Amino acid sequence: MSIAFLLTTLVVVATPGTGVVYTLAAALSRGRRASIVAAVGCTLGIVPHLLATVTGAAALLHASATAFQVLKYAGVAYLLYMAWATVRDKEALVVQEERAAPVSARRVIVRGVLINILNPKLTIFFFAFLPQFVSPGEPHAVVHMAALGGVFMLATFAVFAGYGVLAASVRSHVIGRPRVMAWLRRGFAGSFVALGAKLAVTAR
Repeated sequence: MSIAFLLTTLVVVATPGTGVVYTLAAALSRGRRASIVAAVGCTLGIVPHLLATVTGAAALLHASATAFQVLKYAGVAYLLYMAWATVRDKEALVVQEERAAPVSARRVIVRGVLINILNPKLTIFFFAFLPQFVSPGEPHAVVHMAALGGVFMLATFAVFAGYGVLAASVRSHVIGRPRVMAWLRRGFAGSFVALGAKLAVTAR
């Protein structure tokens, strides 16, 4: 495993994107536990990208302009939905007291999975960049690629969980300040819209 791969992985994972925004929102609204659960969901959302790369489906998407466009606009649609849901649902970003009933972990995980399944950053990384770290004639190329993907998943969980824990530590400063939470909610919604617009103009 090369240093270049590890450095690239850290840069890709640490760069703020849809998964980071979602994890931060979970941390600020429901605390440390929710942020960890969100990080788990985002990490699980990597699995389909890895499987597609290992099984060769990546080659199809790379060769087919139609498949790429379908995936791209599906991602745009979901990001816009997340923006709309964040603004519309007043409870989507409301800091809860410890005694409040927690939101279902399953719901948090499912949203995290969907966000990362349609994450363009992951699509580019796994479908175009990851195979470059495996030699075409390598006898155990599939195993090597799976191992690289596993390292990427571990890095994703560690970084996202770190973001979440740090964000959760400042919850006490926003509890009881609805105006601050309203602006945060708008800020997260705007981030989803911006990420969706960026994806819409992404070329192959």
